Amino acid sequence: MSKKNKSKEKEIKKEVLDETVAQSEQTEQTNETDEHETPIVEEQEMCKEEILKNQLDEMNDKYIRLVAEFDNYKRRTLRERIELIKTAGEDILKDILPVIDDVERAIQNIDQSKDIEAVKTGINLIYSKLIDFMKQNGVTAIETTDNEFDLDKHEAVTKIPAPSEEMKGKIVDVIKKGYMLNDKVIRYSQVVIGE
Repeated sequence: MSKKNKSKEKEIKKEVLDETVAQSEQTEQTNETDEHETPIVEEQEMCKEEILKNQLDEMNDKYIRLVAEFDNYKRRTLRERIELIKTAGEDILKDILPVIDDVERAIQNIDQSKDIEAVKTGINLIYSKLIDFMKQNGVTAIETTDNEFDLDKHEAVTKIPAPSEEMKGKIVDVIKKGYMLNDKVIRYSQVVIGE
């Protein structure tokens, strides 16, 4: 080999060596940079995880409290409803007690009374007092005599031949009176219909 070739070969080796050293230094710098950046990235990810975990814990706590409050609300309203059902009729029963007292007095005096007209008058007074009490509480009798049959208010017990042509399909007789509480039927009238 000639000297020229040898010197060229040395120069190429030197260049290759220089490039390798430069690449090594660059790799070391990159590694150093990555080492400094990696903890920062990891810290940021850990902070995000902690924040999310804290938010999740907070939401779970709110959920548990909300469920507990709702359970307490259900128990309280159920207890109040049971109490209301137990005492709902108290006012009505207090108002009907005077009528019962009148009936008891009438029963006691029936045996002793010789005046049948006075007994009739007393019973009629008690009856009118009871009807007034019912009206004050929103209970009214369903009108049935000579009316058209209405499925919403009447219950047909039987059919009989109509006494006249105009009474066909109408109520001929009432077996049991029906009553409404405000606009709701609480007992249907049991009626006989003409056919």
